[in-house]
Amino acid sequence: MPTHLKPGDKAPEFSARSWDGSTVSLNDYKGDRDVVLFFYVRDNTSGCTREARALRDIADELGKRGVAIVGVSTNSIESHARFAENNELPFPLLADEDGSIAEDYGVLRSTGTAERSTFLIGRDGRLQFVWPKVTVTGHANDILNKVDELT
Repeated sequence: MPTHLKPGDKAPEFSARSWDGSTVSLNDYKGDRDVVLFFYVRDNTSGCTREARALRDIADELGKRGVAIVGVSTNSIESHARFAENNELPFPLLADEDGSIAEDYGVLRSTGTAERSTFLIGRDGRLQFVWPKVTVTGHANDILNKVDELT
């Protein structure tokens, strides 16, 4: 199912546990930081690993621009912890084990996993841009370019 969300829409609220045991919600960032919310299929798969590493590599640049990164997949907290530690990921990975966050964003596949998609959410809680069905190659640069274009 393709996402039904578009720029200008209010981003669905989310709250879930991250790999480090903390609970992360969209409200944590409102009024303070924009959010790159990226959905990916599985921890430790080749495409998802390349995507997470590419985002890791631009995390400092995004941070300088006032943008936080949050990853979401249907994997468990334990799986996320191994994935984050093995790849030195400096951002939260939320365990959406029941698929409810992916469903709210319109990216839950019939397999019960999330479709690779990215949402840029403004400080006001509204979507600034949506990348449906992401191709990993060049995606991190596309995000940086879009952030620069919108600021």
